[in-house]
Amino acid sequence: MRFDAKYRWLPTPYRSVMLFVVWLLLNQSIEAVHLFFGVVLALLIPLLIQRFRDPQPVIERPLLALRYMLRVLADIVVANAQVAVLILGPKRRLNPAFVKVPLDLQHELPITILASTVSMTPGTVSAEVLPSTESIKPGEPLPQRWLLIHVLNLTDEAALIDSIKQRYEAPLKEIFNAG
Repeated sequence: MRFDAKYRWLPTPYRSVMLFVVWLLLNQSIEAVHLFFGVVLALLIPLLIQRFRDPQPVIERPLLALRYMLRVLADIVVANAQVAVLILGPKRRLNPAFVKVPLDLQHELPITILASTVSMTPGTVSAEVLPSTESIKPGEPLPQRWLLIHVLNLTDEAALIDSIKQRYEAPLKEIFNAG
């Protein structure tokens, strides 16, 4: 897994592009002065904050990341319909539960994206990543980690775990080349 210290003069290129675009959108103009200040801010801000950032893994496969985002958006739409049917139906059909999903991911950023994905999908919410890495001393191997999620209606725990691992965790491992 590579980390984002590849370019000293442009440490976070995606963030720089985003800053430039947001600057132009805020000013609602593409005049020369706004283009100039947009470029200056897009280059300076990442350079100034670089020493305050933890190293993050680089997105190795941006097209796969785009496909992942589209999959998540489609899953959100489908899950909204499923949750609407569940909550409008009889309450006895609901079977809420907590489920521990074993994680193969080790770095915080992909784990955070996975937890956010689960939380954005209606009917599930991420509760915690177990165990916390705060008590681990530097140099020690990380223990097995788990994503604790709450499910609105659990029908098959093994199928849910397999679905999360295949639909979300496996692509994240490929996107960040973490597996």
